[in-house]
Amino acid sequence: MAYVYDDQNIFAKILRGEIPNKTVLETEHALAFHDIQPQAPVHVLVIPKGPYVCYDHFALEASDAEIVGFTRAVGEVCKMMDVQPGEGGDGFRAISNAGENGVQEVPHLHVHILGGRWLGRMLAKAD
Repeated sequence: MAYVYDDQNIFAKILRGEIPNKTVLETEHALAFHDIQPQAPVHVLVIPKGPYVCYDHFALEASDAEIVGFTRAVGEVCKMMDVQPGEGGDGFRAISNAGENGVQEVPHLHVHILGGRWLGRMLAKAD
C-alpha cells in the first residue's frame, strides 16, 4: 500500500508555524507539544517532522536518523514530564493510533504520552 500524506492536516500546519502550539520539545526530527484536549494530567503529543501518516509508514520509510531522533524525543519528553517509572515517576502510556479501526483522527504520525494518574486498562479484557 502506498501512503498518501495530506500536507493540509493540522500537524503539518503546526510544523509550518501556521497554527500555534505549546511546545514541550523541538529537535531536528521531532516536535512535542501539549495536547489541546488533555485526557490526563500529562498529555503530550510527539510528532516527526517528516511527512509520515502513521507508525508503520514511519517505521518502513523514515531514515535511520529520523527514527533515532524521533524515538529519543519520546524518551526525552517522558523524562521532562517526570513520568519515567525507572526514574521515580509513576509511569505513562504511549499510544499511536493508525487508520480507521485504530481511530486515528489526524493523518500524521503522532504518539500520545499520557501520565500523571492511574490510566486504567487500555482495552477491556476479551472473554
